[in-house]
Amino acid sequence: MNVPFRVNNCSIERTLDIVGEKWTFLVLREAFSGVRRFADMQAITGAPRQVLSARLARLVDEGLLRKVPYREPGQRQRDEYRLTDKGRDLYPLLVALMHWGDKYLSGEEGPPVLLTHRDCGAPIEQHFRCAEGHEVAGPREVTALPGSGAQVRSA
Repeated sequence: MNVPFRVNNCSIERTLDIVGEKWTFLVLREAFSGVRRFADMQAITGAPRQVLSARLARLVDEGLLRKVPYREPGQRQRDEYRLTDKGRDLYPLLVALMHWGDKYLSGEEGPPVLLTHRDCGAPIEQHFRCAEGHEVAGPREVTALPGSGAQVRSA
């Protein structure tokens, strides 16, 4: 991603402002796994109650999760947290982080989780392609150009 110019409104920076924290990624990981309730998320992630509450509130405020009320018999109403389309669009990012960790941080025993295609059972792979369908192997094959929303910094 060789950028011959710098922008004041970097999309990577703005995304990290929302999701660039460990507990946020762990909450999203659980949401993608189908965990919807606060107590379940807390038990699985080990997040402190206040931290989890703050992360969930931020993800709801940013439109990545939505609250859906539910009530167990004899209990007060509570909320489940469900992914929105905006939240689901982060799935490739989490898979990319997982694959990177599998490649560079897994021990000799291998990756802790394997993602497979539900229909055929084949392992999930990620690939970059241009709009013409050509495989893009890495950053040396990419040219960064100012987009229509670029706020280019002066030198």
